[in-house]
Amino acid sequence: MKANVCHSDIVAVVDTREQDPFDLSPMQTEPGTLLVGDYSVVGLESVIAIERKSLPDLVACCGRERERFQRELDRLRGWPVSAIVIECSWGEIQRGNWRSKLTSGQVQASLESFIAQGHTIVMGENREKAARLTRGILFYAARYRWREAREMVEQIQQAEKMRCKQKENRSAATNRLSN
Repeated sequence: MKANVCHSDIVAVVDTREQDPFDLSPMQTEPGTLLVGDYSVVGLESVIAIERKSLPDLVACCGRERERFQRELDRLRGWPVSAIVIECSWGEIQRGNWRSKLTSGQVQASLESFIAQGHTIVMGENREKAARLTRGILFYAARYRWREAREMVEQIQQAEKMRCKQKENRSAATNRLSN
């Protein structure tokens, strides 16, 4: 197994329903239908899930789409690595400059509720930084899993070498006794 992994080794999955996908370069991307979230990694779709929200999406998810979004969050909780990456800052949420009846306090309370449910909220400040953070989370989560797998393979190989060595030693001992 390769000693290390770099960004270009990882293939990110972008959900086919994602309307305005991030540029995750230098990662490769391919479209796919994810059970939860907007981004994952090929082969790790049941391990890594990133949900992306623009400010208008977030406000809708805290208001009229709250029940649907809560069901999505309930599913997201089952993934070992998950995050909600938001394309704005706390300051933008506090200012409340959006077209909705929701107040900034209500949106903040919703985010606090999501955090209290165990979700990681990542404030990306803007789209570019949110994309960079998403790429970083995908990369480091995949690299961690890659290293885990490599260590397991090395342990299996080491155990197999020890078994072969023990078998050789037993065989040599048997040969000495029969001579």
